[in-house]
Amino acid sequence: MASKIPVKVVEVCQVTPPYESPYSAVEVSLPLTFFDILWLKLDPVERIFSYELTDLTPTLFNSEILPKLKDSLSLTLLRFLPLAGNLTWPSQSAKPIILYTPKDGVSLTVAESNNAADFDDLSTNEMHDAIVSHPYVPRLSSDEKVPILALQITLFPNKGFSIGCAAHHAALDGKSSILFMKAWAHLCKNSPCLLPAELIPFFDRTVVQDPEGIGIEYLNNWSSMNQADGGSDSKARCLKPFPPKEVEPNSARATFIFSREDMKKLRERILSQLDKVSDKNGAEPIHLSSFAITLSYALVCLVKARGLKGDEKMMFGIAGDCRARLDPPIPTNYIGNCVSLHTGVLMAGSVMQDDGIIYVARKVSEVIQTIENAALVGAKDNVKKLLATDLDAIPVGVAGSARFEVYGVDFGWGRPKNVEVTSIDRTGAISMAESKAESGGVEIGLVLKKDVMGIFKNLFVNGLQHV
Repeated sequence: MASKIPVKVVEVCQVTPPYESPYSAVEVSLPLTFFDILWLKLDPVERIFSYELTDLTPTLFNSEILPKLKDSLSLTLLRFLPLAGNLTWPSQSAKPIILYTPKDGVSLTVAESNNAADFDDLSTNEMHDAIVSHPYVPRLSSDEKVPILALQITLFPNKGFSIGCAAHHAALDGKSSILFMKAWAHLCKNSPCLLPAELIPFFDRTVVQDPEGIGIEYLNNWSSMNQADGGSDSKARCLKPFPPKEVEPNSARATFIFSREDMKKLRERILSQLDKVSDKNGAEPIHLSSFAITLSYALVCLVKARGLKGDEKMMFGIAGDCRARLDPPIPTNYIGNCVSLHTGVLMAGSVMQDDGIIYVARKVSEVIQTIENAALVGAKDNVKKLLATDLDAIPVGVAGSARFEVYGVDFGWGRPKNVEVTSIDRTGAISMAESKAESGGVEIGLVLKKDVMGIFKNLFVNGLQHV
């Protein structure tokens, strides 16, 4: 019988960069760019990496695995000093900053699961209760200063262990947080060693220019929301995230896999149907990357599973990486946010048609082309896009990317059995990663009401079988 208390907290400690290093004795301050400020008041992004080790005992965990993880985390923070600091807004500063001061560190919770079956849920693709994940991710505290990062390592005796990560989105985009995890894993697996060039972080904020004052526009938006209840100026500068959306009762989490063959067949089907469209010569070329194909198919299934009426709408959002799209481009190992948010709207009636996949693929392609050609067009309105509550469309975002290669985060005990974006149960986003099952595949994660998830699964599986 499952325990009513899912985890036993063994230790809560602060892991700091090595005190003996002269680098950790120096204060480091980073200004937030407009890319960062966009996410200032939103919930942290949460992930769980699950590692299967069926012969893992508490003795082995405490004597070998945990010490190596702690030691390598300390060394990693020495190279990523700002992540050991906090987000704060000094009274003399026009914008919030990330501030590391000597002896700052990352909160690490060490726990042991009382429910071995939870590891199976964390590791499976199959539908399971969404809230099972919650005890295995840490919480970021929030006050006048807000930590950038919190971590939790949980032992599942004779099953394996998990690493839960909560990262403040105003300090890290998905690419940055995964680069940190890869660097930590590399130093754990190969310590002592130097980081390879692709894992050495680049923190220089001067590479991001803001001549149009987009960051100030975002700050004004956030501050006005803070003061909506008649608060003071100090309230306007509050960094505490807005209250998180509650996870709907009876919600289920599941993962769905696109094989390379699935994507090949979907691409062929879309191209085949395009050939039948009479006005194809006047249409813009359609963008059919793996991302576009998987998102388009998932959106078709989602609209149908939700049973939307013909005149109802769904708004999808795509965050495009701008590192290579800025002029001049900035390094791929830049740590911070460097994504632009773009949206498209789908009419449910058009999605429901026999050629609905063509309609959705065109809409997705249009948004991707906007990102490719004019990544920062309309950027000033992004906060309003994120928080608009009066929209007559159901919002769906995308969390993660198959390009992050999350299954490459190997600490020395093998690849993760599963990686989930836990926080999609509050945001309603579709998570995306490379497939754990095969090279070249893609997997998506969703959290939906159980009955809706059952319909989505049938549509997803049957649709791919009859492409």
